[in-house]
Amino acid sequence: MPELPDLELYLHALRERVVGESLDRVILASPFLLRSVDPPLEATFGRSLIDVMRLGKRIVFRLEEDYFLVIHLMIAGRLRWRQRRARTSKGGGQATFLFSNGSLLLTEAGTKRRASLHAIHGEESLSEHDRGGLEILTCDLEDFGVRMRATNHTLKRALCDPSVINGVGNAYSDEILHAARLSPFKLTRNLDPPEVAQLFAAARETLRSWTERLIGQSRGRFPAKVTAFRPEMKVHGKYGAPCPDCGSPIQRIVYRENEANYCPTCQTEGRLLKDRALSRLLKSDWPCTLEELEERSENRGIRGNGE
Repeated sequence: MPELPDLELYLHALRERVVGESLDRVILASPFLLRSVDPPLEATFGRSLIDVMRLGKRIVFRLEEDYFLVIHLMIAGRLRWRQRRARTSKGGGQATFLFSNGSLLLTEAGTKRRASLHAIHGEESLSEHDRGGLEILTCDLEDFGVRMRATNHTLKRALCDPSVINGVGNAYSDEILHAARLSPFKLTRNLDPPEVAQLFAAARETLRSWTERLIGQSRGRFPAKVTAFRPEMKVHGKYGAPCPDCGSPIQRIVYRENEANYCPTCQTEGRLLKDRALSRLLKSDWPCTLEELEERSENRGIRGNGE
């Protein structure tokens, strides 16, 4: 699932290409992608695009007269830009957004169709898609500490929960926790004030530095490969590789569709975390999939104030 740095990379590329342009039409290859009926999708056609924003892990097109298109890429959704009028591509093409200067393709790998598109009218309706998570790059330490301790979850789960923190998933939670020198399975209510400050600083620095790195690497090109596994990452996807900070082999805990990568020397005082010993904790703390975690947040009806 694209996370905050990847989504900010998309926003950077899209703003350079489509802000100020007219959205002439949206061609749906999969009717299941569109999850709303009022207003009709056609109501957004012919309107100028004013801005491209991020709402948690959702990409939002702001159009004239308070119309919005909200795209949630979920696990396998990706965006492609074509400097020509193009219809949906074969092999996973779900929709094509036809602008006056080119085409934006939404593709989705695999057979499961989880990506979604909502057409919305009005700021109030848009707020219903806010899952209530904090924006880590703009919130303060006090709000962060309060939100992290509001429920008692593992740090890994709390960072990935869209009702707690916006834009973080499996990959960057591993990197944040390694930078903070904290175990992924430490419980949030066991954090002391210095650990809260460590985690806050690590989250801000990790997300900010990765966003700047990805935008710099793109060199103005539209991102062609948005992935959760990047060679420069320290622990995520690096099971068995030496920790770049201490040299210890990176370890991994896998639970159903979730996994946590960590360095035992840097994060768990040299202890190896065992699947069996953690099974009861994970069963009670983790949903089966990241999609289920998103759905739980939606069903709680949490909004931007977290209430």
